[in-house]
Amino acid sequence: MMAARQANATLLSRLPAVRGRYIENVDLSGSTWFRVGGPADVVFRPADADDLAAFLAACPSDIPHMVLGLGSNLLIRDGGFRGVVIRLDRSFGEIEVDGSSVTAGAGALDVNLARICRDAGLVGFEFMRGIPGTIGGGLRMNAGAYGRAIRDVLVWAEAVDGAGTLHRVTVDQLDLGYRHCGAPEDWIFTAAQFHGTHGDPADISARMQEVRQARKDSQPVNTRTGGSTFKNPDSGNADGGKAWELIDQAGCRGLVRGGAMVSELHCNFLINTGNATAANLEALGEEVRRRVQAHSGVMLQWEIRRIGEHDPDNTPDLILTEVAP
Repeated sequence: MMAARQANATLLSRLPAVRGRYIENVDLSGSTWFRVGGPADVVFRPADADDLAAFLAACPSDIPHMVLGLGSNLLIRDGGFRGVVIRLDRSFGEIEVDGSSVTAGAGALDVNLARICRDAGLVGFEFMRGIPGTIGGGLRMNAGAYGRAIRDVLVWAEAVDGAGTLHRVTVDQLDLGYRHCGAPEDWIFTAAQFHGTHGDPADISARMQEVRQARKDSQPVNTRTGGSTFKNPDSGNADGGKAWELIDQAGCRGLVRGGAMVSELHCNFLINTGNATAANLEALGEEVRRRVQAHSGVMLQWEIRRIGEHDPDNTPDLILTEVAP
């Protein structure tokens, strides 16, 4: 513990002055839906986009940093994150409606945007009721549900790159595809504008209720899970199949590793049954990949982001089951 405090003190001394705030040695397990993971050396909460830009411009290049949103599609490893975790909240959570246009900060929740658009009588955002994340995370992976995705309603997005330069780009400049965004990896999204069409709030509400019920009926929404674990293979091909079907056919439904389990309800979801470690969950995911490849020849690709360091005491099973990308 003393060594960790000294390391954090050394790290803090190298970070630039900001208007936001730094918090040391933050437990990240409560910040993800899986409820697992180790600590971050430092968490930075910028005051606004300009504060974030100033931080990125002045932060030493050898200090790792990452953005943490709602933590719904994220697995933080047991050893935690060595560096700075950026949390966008408060000033990044605002949503404004102007006619048929909606502007939102990257920290705003997808579900909140859907509700505000419903109240404003704007059609096209109902699918966001089924996305458990933030606008920033949705932009980074072109999040989608029930036949629609971010690219279908996006007009422009704003981001700050690793050098602290602010950018505004149109939807066509982002190369948005299935669970893919062509923006550079060092870009941090800060805001976006969307466009809808006017409709009957009652009809919009009914559609949102359908999305909510469909998600409740088909996904383990009241468990410690991280959402869809793997991307659907060959998404550009109608015959590519569904990840859950391949997992089921490989006999992985209900598969257990330590406190981690493949959901019985939807087998493209991993569940923390109560005492899982991040290593349990990642090892189970790799075992699923191995079995699917052996059964069908398809190598599933992770949709859930996995970040941070392994805890040496919790990695033996992962090392035994890990398969090539």
